Amino acid sequence: MDNEPAMTIDELTMFLLHNFTLTLFVIGLICSGLTLARAPKPLTGPVIAEALFKWFLFFSIGIAYIYNAFTHIVFHEMAAAFIGWADSPFQIELGFANLGLGLIGVIATWRSLEMRLAAILGLAPFLWGAAGTHIHSMITEHNFEPGNAGIIFWSDILIPLIGFIFLWLQRRFEIEGRSVAPYSWPRR
Repeated sequence: MDNEPAMTIDELTMFLLHNFTLTLFVIGLICSGLTLARAPKPLTGPVIAEALFKWFLFFSIGIAYIYNAFTHIVFHEMAAAFIGWADSPFQIELGFANLGLGLIGVIATWRSLEMRLAAILGLAPFLWGAAGTHIHSMITEHNFEPGNAGIIFWSDILIPLIGFIFLWLQRRFEIEGRSVAPYSWPRR
C-alpha cells in the first residue's frame, strides 16, 4: 500500500487555480451557506435564492473574471498554453474584456435586477461563444487541453445558464411581492 497522498499540496493548488470557475463557485456556495446559517428562521425561497444569487454573482462572475483578467493580462503566455493556443496580443485584449465583466459582476452583487441582468447578459454571449470556440477547437484541432475541454468549457456553458435561472427566480419573487433582493422595478 502506497502512503503517498493522492494529490500533493502543490498539485491541489494548481488544480484549484486552473479550475478557478469551479473553485469560486464552491466558495460562493460556502458563503451562501454561511449567510443562510445566520439568517432568521424559517428560511423562505426568496431568502435562499437571494443568498445563492448574491454570492454566485460575486464569486462566479465578479471574482472569477477579475482573476481571469489577471491571468490573461499578466500571465498571458501561461493562459494561452493552458487553453492550447499560441500566445498573442489577443490574450491581453481578452484580459481587459474579462476585467470589465468581472467588475460588473461585483457591482451587480448588491444591485437591482436590472444591473444583475446586465451582468448575466454581458457574460452569456461571451461564455457561450467561448464554448462554441472550444468545441470547434476540439473537433478541428483535437485540442483537449484542460483550459479548452475541461472544467472551464463546462463553466462556459453552465455559468450563464445558472445566472438566467437566478434572474428568473428573482423576477418571479418580485412579481409575487416576496423578493428580498435589491429592488427597482415598478411594483404591481
